[in-house]
Parts: sequence; C-alpha cells; structure tokens
Amino acid sequence: MYRLMFKLVLSRLDPEGAHHLTVRALRLLSVTPGVKRLVHRRLAPSDPILRVQAFGVHFPGPFGLAAGFDKDAGFVAAMSALGFGHVEVGTVTAHAQPGNARPRLFRLVANRAIINRMGFNNAGATAAARMLSRPRGVPAIVGVNIGKTKVVPESEAVDDYVTSAKELAPLADYLVVNVSSPNTPGLRDLQAVRLLGPLLRAVKEVADGTPKRTPLLVKIAPDLTDEDVDAVADLALELGLDGIIATNTTISREGVSSTETGGLSGRPLKARSMEVLRRLRARVGDRLVLVSVGGVENVDDVWERLLAGATLVQGYSGLIYEGPLWAHRINRALARRLRRHGVADLREIIGRTAP
Repeated sequence: MYRLMFKLVLSRLDPEGAHHLTVRALRLLSVTPGVKRLVHRRLAPSDPILRVQAFGVHFPGPFGLAAGFDKDAGFVAAMSALGFGHVEVGTVTAHAQPGNARPRLFRLVANRAIINRMGFNNAGATAAARMLSRPRGVPAIVGVNIGKTKVVPESEAVDDYVTSAKELAPLADYLVVNVSSPNTPGLRDLQAVRLLGPLLRAVKEVADGTPKRTPLLVKIAPDLTDEDVDAVADLALELGLDGIIATNTTISREGVSSTETGGLSGRPLKARSMEVLRRLRARVGDRLVLVSVGGVENVDDVWERLLAGATLVQGYSGLIYEGPLWAHRINRALARRLRRHGVADLREIIGRTAP
C-alpha cells in the first residue's frame, strides 16, 4: 500500500514538502499517548533474540534510525514506536541555523537514493535539550549527533562542539561527533587526525563527566582514503572512544546521473559502506563498537553488516522508499533468520565473517 501511495502521490511532491507531511503525522502520533503506546506494543522490537548490548547500553534490537530525519529530537517516541531499536537525533549544532537554501533535498527514485544539502538545519542545542527532557511515554534509546555551527570558524570548532556536548550529553544514551557531512564548508577537514584528536579529547571530557558517563562515537565519511580510515580507527582506540559510525553520505556520483551537489545516500552507497566496515573491523576487531549505515534497505543488508562486524545498523533513505513499517518488517525477518540459523543470541553472529 505504501509503495503504491509513494508512486502515485509522494513521489510527485517536493521531497522536503513530503517530509513535512510525514512530520505532521508523526507529531499527531507523538501527542496521542494511547495511540503511541498501542503502536509501540504492535511494532517495536520485543523479541528477546534481537536484544543486543553496546557500550553498556541495552538495545531492544540492532536496527536503528540514522541521524538526519529527526533533527530536533521531536519524534523519538514516535520512531521508537514504529520499530527502530534506537533513534539518533540531529545533527544538532550549538546555535540554531536555517541550513542551506531550498531546494536542498532530491530523490533519485531509479537509484533508490537521496541527495541532500540541508546544511544542518536545526533549532540548536538548547532547544534539542528541552525536547529530550520531556517524558516520552514509551521506551526509547536515543543517540545525539552533534556538528559544527556553520558560521563558527575552524579555529573555534572545539568550543562549539563542547557547547553542544554540555547541553546534550547528559540527556543522551550515546553521543556522536559528526565531522563528516559534506554540507558544512570545511567540516570534513576536521577528520584529519591532527584536528580530530583535540576535538574528540575535549568532547570526551564532557561525555565522561556526565552522571552515567555518556558513550562517545565519531561518524566518518565514506570518501576517506583507506589510510585515513585506519588513522581515525587508531585515534579512536588511542582516545578510548566507544565506537565509530560508518558511514555518512558521499560526494561521489558513481552510478547515478544527477549532478546536484550535496551528500548522496541510499543504495549507491552500499558497497563503499561495506568496504569501510570491513576495514574498520580488521583494524579494531571487537575493541570498538561499529555502527554501520549507508545503503541499508532490507534484512539481507542488516544481516550482512552484522556478520561483517557491526553491532548496530542504521538506515534512513530506505524509510523514504519503504514507509513506516520498514523497521518492523526488518526486525521480524531478522528474528526469523536468527532462529533458522540456530542462533540463540544475536551476539553470536557479530563479526562471524570478519577476517
């Protein structure tokens, strides 16, 4: 039914306009406690075989929603009710900003892909903290993804990230430093180890100082060279980070015909995302939690990422093409597959095919 509605209606709408329609529906779900709880009982992951622990946090399932959809932490409960085992909100910046000019979101339907150049449009860290402080009514695991405010120069980036971390780390189940979006000028330069080290040290000091010690991860781009992937992995180990999220969107246009600028996500990113995951696993083993994102469309993709060494898997673009029951279908199929393979605990398959 959703695919038919997408083909006949949603695909004809401006992509950002369609997103705002979805947001209005989610807002209705979020403010209707009885409906929210009922949806959660029906769709949220509840099968014990899906449970997994990562950096001390217990997740009801390994499949979560990547950052980018819920920019201001307004729909954590609704997305959790729809079946996502965790919801990563953001990217949040210290100061509110409108993002880039429209149009800034483009569908590539034939490629099952999205190009965005949103530019971290969000209401700022204080507003996100206010949203995260509200009662949710249903269980939810929340990651908070923080980035650099566009107008802040590179020389002040550390202070900018620290400002966000102080607001948001105490309210997050885990915190993510995003230095890999292609839509904030100069941001990806921060992935260079000489700049990334001081940034991560400063944010880690804040995360370590929260009452429960908030786990800290870094999110990297698929466009890094293999040598740079290794360097970031080594730095993460050196600093005692909890994990790496791989990968963000790509600036590559291999396999697609669009020349729009921005970050490409969806199916074309699948191969490179897997390459980076395998390289990271070979480099760090099980010493870091690896979160795989990029080109995840179905249970086969989730299964492959788990086997390759990811403890958690995320998706976003697939939600646009598959609809609100997407996560629930993946959870149900994954539970069946685990039992078919005689797996009693999901941890048994993590990294099974890794070198």
